[in-house]
Amino acid sequence: MRKAFAVTAALALLCLGISAQADVFNLGPGLTNLETVPVGDPGNTGELSGGRICGAVDHGYRIATYEVTAAQYTDFLNHKAKTDPYGLYNELMSASTTYGCGIERSGSGTLEDPYSYSVANDEEHGTWANRPVNYVSFWDSCRFANWLNNGQGTGDTETGTYTLNDYNGDDGSWILRNLGATWFLTSEDEWYKAAYYKGGTDAGYWGYPTQNNAMPDNQLIDPDPGNNSNSRPIDGEFTIGPPYYRTPVGEFENSESAYVTFDQGGNVWEWNERLVAGGPGDRCLRGGSFIENAGYQHTAYPISYWPTLEVQHFGFRVGEVIPEPSSMLALLAGLGGLGTLVRRRKK
Repeated sequence: MRKAFAVTAALALLCLGISAQADVFNLGPGLTNLETVPVGDPGNTGELSGGRICGAVDHGYRIATYEVTAAQYTDFLNHKAKTDPYGLYNELMSASTTYGCGIERSGSGTLEDPYSYSVANDEEHGTWANRPVNYVSFWDSCRFANWLNNGQGTGDTETGTYTLNDYNGDDGSWILRNLGATWFLTSEDEWYKAAYYKGGTDAGYWGYPTQNNAMPDNQLIDPDPGNNSNSRPIDGEFTIGPPYYRTPVGEFENSESAYVTFDQGGNVWEWNERLVAGGPGDRCLRGGSFIENAGYQHTAYPISYWPTLEVQHFGFRVGEVIPEPSSMLALLAGLGGLGTLVRRRKK
């Protein structure tokens, strides 16, 4: 199991909170950075699921190895929610609430006394930092993607991948991914392929995102025997109880998808871009969560809700465009060479 949260240096850092000068690709010792893995096999065939053909993608792309964590989202908040006009922080994220993800806020949100954010730390049991963020809306997720697309730091949240222009309502059906986007929430097909496709040409799909057709168990043991996820069996106990409920991302280290993503089943439902009939702007979520039984992680179970909903079992992960060869050369030059790129991608 991944036990990085027990590293002494990380605990000392987290007692002070995540630095506003951090970088989601380089958060520091013991903290899970944002990293992505390639999803190749462009032009794969889809399959019938939930009344539609899912999983066919005509291009290569990258998808985050893990769900966005509390530490990564805290860094975002420290840069972009000093007055929080878009409600990027939900007070239920606090460690003091039953299903919170441990993000604490201080300050009054004025220019003279701006908000600041840190991740709570429990020295006896570990930290919240490497567990997935929750209580995020679809729009919060889009703003995070815009921020990545615009270079983090002071990067804009309202333009880039999605043209939001201060929109924060229950419709937004006109808001789609813009051409030229480099970071994004995945489409449902991109998410589905990364979770279930077996890889290769016309290889078919697994039923669950653990490379298995049998429903995952929720055994939290070391080492992970495989085909496990953070879920709650029918009439059973939580995989992990209070105060955390969610496991650190990647905890089930032998239960990855064929493209080596973790927790696409369980932990938190993950927003994707697909507009779903039922409400004017309802968006799709996939993957199940720590609250439901693992059957909801199956290919046949997408759900949808209005895009402003923020609840304890909703989170997200992001995707990234694979740079064209000419763009890759420019990127390497800007990053200081291949070594820098490798460091950013290293697990």
